[in-house]
Amino acid sequence: MAADLSQIVKAYDVRGVVPDQWDEPLAELFGAAFAQVTGADAIVIGHDMRPSSPGLSGAFARGATRRGVDVTEIGLCSTDQLYYASGALGLPGAMFTASHNPAQYNGIKMCRAGAAPVGQDTGLAEIRALVEEWQDSGAPEPAGTPGTITRRDTLEDYAAYLRSLVDLTSISRLKVVVDAGNGMGGHTVPTVFAGLPVDLVPMYFELDGTFPNHEANPLDPKNIVDLQQRVREEHAELGIAFDGDADRCFVVDENGDPVSPSAITALVAARELARYGGKGTVIHNLITSRSVPEVVRENGGTPVRTRVGHSFIKAEMARSGAIFGGEHSAHYYFKDFWNADTGMLAALHVLAALGGQDGPLSRLVAAYDRYAGSGEINSTVDDQGARLAAIKAAYQGREGVDIDELDGLTVSGADWWFNVRPSNTEPLLRLNAEAGDEATMEKIRDEALEIIRG
Repeated sequence: MAADLSQIVKAYDVRGVVPDQWDEPLAELFGAAFAQVTGADAIVIGHDMRPSSPGLSGAFARGATRRGVDVTEIGLCSTDQLYYASGALGLPGAMFTASHNPAQYNGIKMCRAGAAPVGQDTGLAEIRALVEEWQDSGAPEPAGTPGTITRRDTLEDYAAYLRSLVDLTSISRLKVVVDAGNGMGGHTVPTVFAGLPVDLVPMYFELDGTFPNHEANPLDPKNIVDLQQRVREEHAELGIAFDGDADRCFVVDENGDPVSPSAITALVAARELARYGGKGTVIHNLITSRSVPEVVRENGGTPVRTRVGHSFIKAEMARSGAIFGGEHSAHYYFKDFWNADTGMLAALHVLAALGGQDGPLSRLVAAYDRYAGSGEINSTVDDQGARLAAIKAAYQGREGVDIDELDGLTVSGADWWFNVRPSNTEPLLRLNAEAGDEATMEKIRDEALEIIRG
């Protein structure tokens, strides 16, 4: 029976349970479709440490070579290492990972040459249509001359390139705890950090796609508890946690307290603006703190607000020539990294900023963390549209209140705002609220929740 691709082809990638929702024969069809849609003569493929990843990526490679496309396999890698290879080699790429999802999941993140994103509007819909057609009619005829498969190690080159973008030579020595969550950070961190003035304390660096210690999702507070405790025990200057495919990083300070991704976005934005002579555009999504556009303006830059989601950030980065972009989800995008996201480069910026001054991380980031935030609060609702309409009706016409609908509904006052967005995959509304102080934030958060859950 043909697989239901509507369940696994998402807005930005392919993701589902293996083998229940997809398997190696289907991965082979995806490889053939990717080759046809990109029109490339050659592509690059990498994979994470999940048990199903080598088989799926190998099947994808077979599908591409059957269409006459040459394949460079870089093997085990982080997602941003695959983006590096796509950018440096000038090839479309495919990364086999399900990021922070449980072990039974796997997926494909695809990009065009130069790490340009492939999403629903930029090729993914066409890839899905071809795979659906071939599921019914059979795989396409192979090319007269099949493509070749070449293996290449890009880890050292990736690490050297990242280190060339951040000057760490003169920083004070730092003790850093890194929790790789048994994900790809355990593969990349030792090479990237080699030779830096860093005393590395590794946690869960063993590659294990069954995630025996905790989920590799550092945005969930329960998954950084071990890191927080270890930072305090080691009297380390900071802690860093990576997600499963190591394209996102999360930071905790010397006290083990989480540092908001918005504060990291603001800190890195200030550094990148300085590097570009105090000029440049910085992208931020509408869930990031108001501190981000404030810091960008204070450092001579131009902030641009976008919808949530990496395809929107990357598209706006390319359109505006932005030097940097950040999201509340700890994705960080760099002009000098082909507009792609790399948590590792953001982590190096944090090390450089901290090691370049005398105070602790908590004091350093305080300048970038100016507001009280609620974090994301999910509510199950029967009718997303009706609840959004109720919120709009409740606030429309209030003096001093602005409403916009760039992504869901954002309601703003002089010193507060909240955003409510519908989930694309579940009957949920997601609330994020922020204000100048904790009491005001709690008031507007609770008022919004009462309408959402009413």
